[in-house]
Amino acid sequence: MKKFLTLFSAIVLSFSALASDSLTVIYRIRLDQDIDASAQRLVTFGLEKASEASADYVLLDLNTYGGALNAADSIRSAILRYDKPVVAYVNMQAASAGALISIACDSIYMKTGSSIGAATVVNQGGDVMPDKYQSFMRGMMRATAEASGRDPHIAESMTDTANVLSMTPTEAMEVGYCEGICEDEYEVAHKVTGGNEFIIKNMTDDMTWVDKLIQLLLNPFLQSIFMMMIVGGIFVEIRTPGIGLPLVTAIVGALLYFAPAYVGHLASNWEILLFVIGLILIGLEIFVIPGFGVCGISGIIAVVVSLAFAMVDNIELREWDGTLNLEPVLMPVGIVIISATVAIFGSVWLVKKLYATRTFDHIALRQELTAEEGFTGVESGLETLAGESVTVFTDMRPSGKVRTADGRILEAALKYGGFASKGETLKVVSAEQGRVYCERV
Repeated sequence: MKKFLTLFSAIVLSFSALASDSLTVIYRIRLDQDIDASAQRLVTFGLEKASEASADYVLLDLNTYGGALNAADSIRSAILRYDKPVVAYVNMQAASAGALISIACDSIYMKTGSSIGAATVVNQGGDVMPDKYQSFMRGMMRATAEASGRDPHIAESMTDTANVLSMTPTEAMEVGYCEGICEDEYEVAHKVTGGNEFIIKNMTDDMTWVDKLIQLLLNPFLQSIFMMMIVGGIFVEIRTPGIGLPLVTAIVGALLYFAPAYVGHLASNWEILLFVIGLILIGLEIFVIPGFGVCGISGIIAVVVSLAFAMVDNIELREWDGTLNLEPVLMPVGIVIISATVAIFGSVWLVKKLYATRTFDHIALRQELTAEEGFTGVESGLETLAGESVTVFTDMRPSGKVRTADGRILEAALKYGGFASKGETLKVVSAEQGRVYCERV
């Protein structure tokens, strides 16, 4: 009897497996956010999981008002290269970048009350960008429509700045931009499979807490903060003596910036290596090589390029037809430059504000040893040297010694940092605590 039950169970399991294999597997990716780096990673991650699950179709459940063009271009290219049918379900909006992504899919279904179109390129304030950007978007919309077998002129009309096109489900069906009107993903699956049995697998079921954390850290706002931590921390560390909190801040910012991008397949080894090389070149320029020239400029370029390329999937720099496309990198470069500028000015302001308070007295020594308390050893009266010329007695990096006209050797520092060689002539700007502060004549 026991052997019979075992055999019966095996037969039942075999029939269950065969039934499961006969089902059409539809892998659902829910994209209901602005199109940015995290959305790009979400879609590429979903396509990878769909391949691992041997899905017959990918259902892109879409509801977005658009977002970053570079991220949308990367998603579009990934869809065009995917080897299985990708079905877009517009639920409820596919505007701007969302329209571009929808057109890249093999078929489009829309929900009652939804719309698709309005792909004019605008800035963050909602103002229409110059025709250079519109021309690029028009070309990309046409190329995408041609690749998916749709009328390219309809796609181009969605970018028309004078009379931009947006379509309802009925209007989209009339021009071949919508295969049907469905009220939920199950109705879409029923139409796609032709009424055959199917199973819908949701991508969210495959996401671990690590995947969700990576999605959070790839948020453009957080990425900008991490960049400011990197640049601001390095800037403050260079401007202050010793090694302390600013350097730790920069290291934490770099880890939070590069780690999720690396795990999310946005950053590659060469980008992280380029970032480290850039920091080394900047350090050599500041602490070893006098002046500021090729080494420092090369370091700055290396850092900017590494931070910018870490925002973009390198595979997406090539179009679906293999042609090189550097447009997705332009916006990240702008974000890096703006974030770096804000970080530098913010660091200067923050240091001045914090130094004027007692906030960090527990980690920084502020005690003054005044003459009234009996402390001596610091030469006084150096304020009278302001405006006079002195000669550099030892190389200044930016501190060193100078010789006055009457032969005295004094402790000195360049007021605005930098390097001065022995024998150069400097002008005294001010004096404090037995040290004169100079600048070049």
